[in-house]
Amino acid sequence: MPSPTAQRLNTHFIMDREDRKRNKNIGKNFMCRLQCMFSHTSSSESRLSLEDTQQWSQSLERLLESKYGLATFRNFLKSEYSDENIEFWLTCEDYKKIKSSFRMSSRAKKIYEQFIKAESPKEINIDYHTREQIKRSVKTPTMHCFNDAQKIVYGLMERDSYPRFLRSDVYRTLLENLAAADATKG
Repeated sequence: MPSPTAQRLNTHFIMDREDRKRNKNIGKNFMCRLQCMFSHTSSSESRLSLEDTQQWSQSLERLLESKYGLATFRNFLKSEYSDENIEFWLTCEDYKKIKSSFRMSSRAKKIYEQFIKAESPKEINIDYHTREQIKRSVKTPTMHCFNDAQKIVYGLMERDSYPRFLRSDVYRTLLENLAAADATKG
């Protein structure tokens, strides 16, 4: 009969093997979901590739420029219950495109209520001074009234969320699966 230590090591080895198998399946399933999300475009250029996925590790900007990268990053943040920063950043990008002053005013108030106001549903982590400055500027909003907060949030994602994403099982498994798919092609 094996010793208790040997039994624990064997159990740990089996769990590691099962975790790796589960992660590989998660990566394959996620890859399928990503490609299905964007399947309305049928050209081979729009397909998720190993090269594109590897470029995500060059910078957060590169990751966010890629439709697959953005979708993967958002899903990763949602899985960690920390998607408020990317949601705020994307909302600000959309806000900057508004031309109508009436729509801008209405949208600025919604953004303030949702992300900026203390105890808001998706409160972002910004300093008191920035929060107060936005509170004042929302009364007569401009297209730049969220810029300071957006820069802070981008910096937080760049220093915290983005490196965690690059180390995540989701990203690493996605790279492995794409590399394996490339190896079988050529």
